[in-house]
Amino acid sequence: MILPDFQDIIKAHNLIEKFIHRTPVMTSSAINRITGSELYFKCENLQKTGAFKFRGACNAIFSLSDLQASKGVGTHSSGNHAAALALAASMRGIKAHIVMPSTSTEIKKIAVSGYGGIITYCEPTLEARERTLNQIVLQKEIEVIHPYNNVRVIAGQGTAAKELIELFPNLDVIMCPVGGGGLLSGTALAAKSLSSSCRVIAAEPAGADDAYRSFKAGHIIPSHQPKTIADGLLTSLGEINFAIISRDVDEIITVSEESIIQAMRLIWERMKIIIEPSSAVPLAAILENEPLFRNLRVGVILSGGNVDLENLPFASAI
Repeated sequence: MILPDFQDIIKAHNLIEKFIHRTPVMTSSAINRITGSELYFKCENLQKTGAFKFRGACNAIFSLSDLQASKGVGTHSSGNHAAALALAASMRGIKAHIVMPSTSTEIKKIAVSGYGGIITYCEPTLEARERTLNQIVLQKEIEVIHPYNNVRVIAGQGTAAKELIELFPNLDVIMCPVGGGGLLSGTALAAKSLSSSCRVIAAEPAGADDAYRSFKAGHIIPSHQPKTIADGLLTSLGEINFAIISRDVDEIITVSEESIIQAMRLIWERMKIIIEPSSAVPLAAILENEPLFRNLRVGVILSGGNVDLENLPFASAI
């Protein structure tokens, strides 16, 4: 298995920087007081398509040769990678075939369609997603861009942490959520190359804790009927991702649904920015484990902001 390294992240950054937003890093004195930490939020919710996924999709799309790109690309995704790939493909002038679970949120379905993605719906299981995509690949002979188990996608995702650490090089910890592991593996590669003393900690919903269990067991334990409002974190770890995570990640913490909602609302109220539940998971981990992070400088990657405003998890309290 060939793993990406930090040079791949540098190469990706050079390739995609003219297409992506260099997202801001925000702080909140109120949240710092609540947590007892210095938190630096890398706002990928303000990235194009509303999530970090555009970085990896962009790197994967623009790294293809003209021959590879000629018949289009395809993927399966619950939403954010789908939207990112659709936009990146549109920018290159090629077609993007997207397999989406029928349970994907309406806002993500609308986004993918709006960016020009050709959507095929399937049952909300990994097996159904992969089977449906394989059928399209056989028919169309398209290039598959896996949402996370892809070297170029991982390198692209790592550029977010690269930007954060170059701006704040003295972080004690860098955190992000973990689903399939694309963001986490890219973050870990960047962090361990730029700051060997910086710990890498991932956060995951307790109701979708396959990464936590896999990390502890030393082998991949597939996700089975995960239950969480963090819909971007439902997939199992990829093999490439797990190899990097096993080597470079220091810890994975699981959090409750209640803490995810609390963190999401706290960022809404105190920072006046919108994040989706998956983005709130790292702050939820800090809130649940305050002594672990007290007095530390912590970088937090807010992974996305594609939330359905008609179905806020705390709407009844507003």
